[in-house]
Amino acid sequence: MRRIFAALAAALLLSAAVPVSAAEELSSAAPAKTQTGVTINVYNWGEYISAGGDGSLDVNAEFTKETGIRVNYTTFEDNESMYSKIAGGGASYDVIFPSDYMVSKMIRENLLQKLDFQNIPNFRYIGKDYRNPVYDPENAYSVPYSWGLVGIFYNKKYVKEKVDSWKILWNEKYAGKILMFDNPRDSFGIAQKILGYSYNSTKIEEWNAAAQLLEKQKPLVQAYVMDQIFDKMSSGEAWLAPYYAGDAATLVQDNPDIGFAIPTKEGTNFFVDAMCVPAGAKHKREAEAYINFLCRPDIAAANMETVGYSTPEPEAKKLLPEEMRENEIFYPPESIIKKSEIYTSLPEDVGLQVDALWAQVKMGGAGQTGTLVAVLAGFLFLYLAIVVRKKLKRRREVSPPR
Repeated sequence: MRRIFAALAAALLLSAAVPVSAAEELSSAAPAKTQTGVTINVYNWGEYISAGGDGSLDVNAEFTKETGIRVNYTTFEDNESMYSKIAGGGASYDVIFPSDYMVSKMIRENLLQKLDFQNIPNFRYIGKDYRNPVYDPENAYSVPYSWGLVGIFYNKKYVKEKVDSWKILWNEKYAGKILMFDNPRDSFGIAQKILGYSYNSTKIEEWNAAAQLLEKQKPLVQAYVMDQIFDKMSSGEAWLAPYYAGDAATLVQDNPDIGFAIPTKEGTNFFVDAMCVPAGAKHKREAEAYINFLCRPDIAAANMETVGYSTPEPEAKKLLPEEMRENEIFYPPESIIKKSEIYTSLPEDVGLQVDALWAQVKMGGAGQTGTLVAVLAGFLFLYLAIVVRKKLKRRREVSPPR
């Protein structure tokens, strides 16, 4: 589950200072009538919606009950796999949930449609600090769904020292018991913070330095994982794992041996996951109705209570249990927020370099030449295929009808 050049506090002040876009002006208008009986394809992170388990609200079923619009709901594990599927054109989705930096990347590559906020009047419930964000300055393509911070899970039985720095993930006494993110932005981000670099650096030498630090860590890492950390940490198979704060409360509550801490020495990532409509969506109006439904405070509260992340809606927050509203894992103090930073989309050449460096890290260093070359060739092939597809699409759009 997931997923700014200045600290978050500065970004929030900036976004609050920017005039709210046309979305605010239109938010009180009635949404356009949707077509019942339509099925929309929704692509979200795993375990990221209230689905009716343990007495919770089945949000998708309730949406269908109220609107007559059916939901074909599937999940992805990380932004990169979601992006590859959308960019490759291999599937058609109506609503997707990319993270901040991926939103800006997809906007730049014309992979998202502008939203019609007349169909999303519940946008008015989104807090002003979450409007006009750096990754979508005009608030034209996205609506925030949730937010959170990244921290470290640790097993109290074996990790006795204070967990306040990312450097603990490089401590040799925990060799073989350390898990690491299986995606480049989050893994590189941890190394960048240790080195004192911005997540959004455009200096290749800084990315190279971060890759070298990750290569030094690799012999200590048990596995590169995403949601698998839950089983590995719960069973005691692993003792240290970076992950998203929204998942912390459940894991900590279910296992008293598990603690969660945010590395205050270097700072951490503040992320926002958003709701968007892909360029190839076949049911845009119904997709906007779905986004509007998820923005309704009671629905937003039901989702956040189930998934454990933080809501960008003040009214929805009021509906959450007190133990969530007052929990610093969900709503940390300003001192922690100030030291956090948001990912933004990297320039294309930097992004390609990061992909290559990540492949190098995963392959165990520059020595795995043959495998690394094959992986890089795959990246290049995918990139060229996307470029060719875009050119053909533009050519069709400008060609006069025959």
